[in-house]
Amino acid sequence: MLKPRRRGMASVNAEVRDGIVPAAGSITQTHDEGPAHSGANYRLIALIIACALFMENLDATVLATALPTMAHDFGVRAPAMSIALTSYLLALALFIPASGTMADRFGARTVFGAAILIFMAGSLACGQAPTLEVMVIARFVQGIGGAMMIPVGRLVLLRSVAKQDMVSAMSWLIMPALIGPIVGPPLGGFIVTYLDWRWIFYLNLPVGIVGVLLVWRFIANIREETVAPFDPAGFVWSGVSLGCLLFGFEMTSRAGAGRIAATLIAIGLVTGVFYIRHARRRADPILDLSLLKDENFRLSVIAGSLTRITQGSLPFLLPLMMQLGFGLTAAQSGTITVATAMGSLAMKGLAPRILKRFGFRNTLVVNGLIGTLGYAICGAFRPSWPLPAIFLTLAICGFFFSFQFTAYNTIAYDGVDRKRMSVATSFYSTFQQLMLSLGICVAASSLHLSMLAHHAEKPELRDFTVGFLVVTGISALATVWNLRFAPDAGSEISGRVPVRRAKRMEPEPRLR
Repeated sequence: MLKPRRRGMASVNAEVRDGIVPAAGSITQTHDEGPAHSGANYRLIALIIACALFMENLDATVLATALPTMAHDFGVRAPAMSIALTSYLLALALFIPASGTMADRFGARTVFGAAILIFMAGSLACGQAPTLEVMVIARFVQGIGGAMMIPVGRLVLLRSVAKQDMVSAMSWLIMPALIGPIVGPPLGGFIVTYLDWRWIFYLNLPVGIVGVLLVWRFIANIREETVAPFDPAGFVWSGVSLGCLLFGFEMTSRAGAGRIAATLIAIGLVTGVFYIRHARRRADPILDLSLLKDENFRLSVIAGSLTRITQGSLPFLLPLMMQLGFGLTAAQSGTITVATAMGSLAMKGLAPRILKRFGFRNTLVVNGLIGTLGYAICGAFRPSWPLPAIFLTLAICGFFFSFQFTAYNTIAYDGVDRKRMSVATSFYSTFQQLMLSLGICVAASSLHLSMLAHHAEKPELRDFTVGFLVVTGISALATVWNLRFAPDAGSEISGRVPVRRAKRMEPEPRLR
């Protein structure tokens, strides 16, 4: 009988990047190999990495609640604050592929410590930012640090902990993913309502200082003896392409910026073609497009990307809707929007059993439609709705979407060879961040166009309804690709015996 394999670091990191609580148990395999024996301080190493992860996770969830207040202080319309979220996610997408090579070349401790310092520098600059333009640059710097923290932390853990101790180490590592999304929204609301939004960024400084000291004291400067050559041309082509495309879509949400947006998108498309030609000629490109030949990986990237349009829009749409549309304070808004994290936490122990019972294909199709419909209903929220009903709706949506991403992030690596796991993780993480960023852009553009239609100066409830319908409409298209998964896709990692195999195992009737 087939048994499910243990979860891999790639899957857990992917769930953290999606902003959801990682699913428990054993529903995905790990191809990574650690040392024969763990060091005496392996739990402490896992906790140090977890602290850095907590700092990054908390910053992202806290900031979303503060957007309306920040827009007021910067003298811009609230939808314009979307670029503060987008610039951070763009930096993640651009620098994640280079993080592994940097750790191999300069040592994990050096790069991990530098990542924390860069994140702290970006946080300090964010807290001091006088204008939105400065905030965007500071958030990009933050993103560079964040791009290196999780992937390099993953390498440190894998190279410091033996396989038999990995479960214990992982229990320490995933705690920030359990706590950050739950603590973040209400904490951000409290800071904005009773203190000042700049303290959101200042909170990272003491945590970062302690983290750097612990990194240099307890983490070895592990590096590879043979380092794969870096792909500078690919890094430039892909960076220019992705950056121009993302900021081009972002500019479509700004009045009078249509020509600039069209120019950026055109440059992004042209440089994207150059990168594809470059990647086909190079043996080890920074983003290996040949990974898409694997059916499960390709379908997970495409369907997951469409679904992440909705996931990426939520930290932008929900706080604005609650504060501008409902007139709630930031503290009240944060208390309500934490419901999605609560729903994600409720999903934590159920994913392995449901996937084993129904399989990946059936689960992705049905669960994806239910989750998408749930977030479409959020567009119908009005101040007359009872707050418990809104909270419950968001919790249910968080449950189904968290489950959906757990399944995508698991099935993606089913057919990936161990030797290519690192490049596959980089590729997948890059597209995660891009689509989460694009979700913010789509939501901001939808709000902008809806406001233009009725000449509004600030978003009204009907504009938020349009925003939710647009992003969920795009995510619903993922069903087309979910249906293309094989009926027995991922049956080994879920522990589910394929239907065809089960039929063959049945005894044949005797002839009389």
